Amino acid sequence: MLSKKTKYAIKALVVLGKNLSQPPMQIARIAEEEHIPKKFLEQILLDLRNAGYLYSKKGAGGGYSLNKNPEDIYLVDILRITDGPIAMVPCASLKFYHKCEECHDEVTCGIRKAFIDVRDASLKVLSETSIAHIIESEKALLKLD
Repeated sequence: MLSKKTKYAIKALVVLGKNLSQPPMQIARIAEEEHIPKKFLEQILLDLRNAGYLYSKKGAGGGYSLNKNPEDIYLVDILRITDGPIAMVPCASLKFYHKCEECHDEVTCGIRKAFIDVRDASLKVLSETSIAHIIESEKALLKLD
């Protein structure tokens, strides 16, 4: 299940992507527009800034803006920043691999094989979906209403 931290990070990136041509957005405005607790959002935005996805400006006219194009911000990267591994079991993880303590033989483990398949399918979608894709999808869905 997607954590609130990751969902809020994506929502913040989407709103910042929609406001690319505007001045930096203040945390309070993002929190209000997206219904995100302000203190929680502060930490999320700091993590995204430290990872190079956001630019922050202090003082009058300050706030946050994207440091990368929405086309270059992929969900797979945001998920790893906010939640860590994509894989549901540590022995199937590419970047956070750990041998399962209870496993006798990874090579013949059917559970590991199943979750490697889940990981690969998830990675495909997450690696191909950018913040720009989400913004475009939202625009298309609005036209359907």
